[in-house]
Amino acid sequence: MAHLQIYSPFGESTLNEVFRGFFEPSRNERNSPAPVRIDVAESDKDYIVHAEIPGVKKDEINVAIEGNQVTISADVKREWQPKDGEQVLRTERYFGNVYRSFTLPVELDEAASEARYENGVLELRLIKKPAATGRKLTIQ
Repeated sequence: MAHLQIYSPFGESTLNEVFRGFFEPSRNERNSPAPVRIDVAESDKDYIVHAEIPGVKKDEINVAIEGNQVTISADVKREWQPKDGEQVLRTERYFGNVYRSFTLPVELDEAASEARYENGVLELRLIKKPAATGRKLTIQ
């Protein structure tokens, strides 16, 4: 036979669960930059990288390619300020510089590579440099 339990909408199990930890510091509040999360796919000719950088204007994003290393950086600005008389109870959003650098197995052609930014997602199409073919030396 099943056990029946009395439900109380104001009991310990519901209301306290909703607000538990609301005013306690969370692990993301240590003033550390939010990570730039990426997905990387590969084809024969290129790499496609999708990087999440929400809340940033495309003019504030920098992408640098050096050989096979890619660096993405951006400046996340605080666009909301509390009005006079308002008291901020909790803030979890990060404002400042975000940075991500990673290395790919093949050198990249920075001149042919492309970048697009839409809806908080940066898409990079990183063209692989063709492998250098060896040449035979003539012995003199």
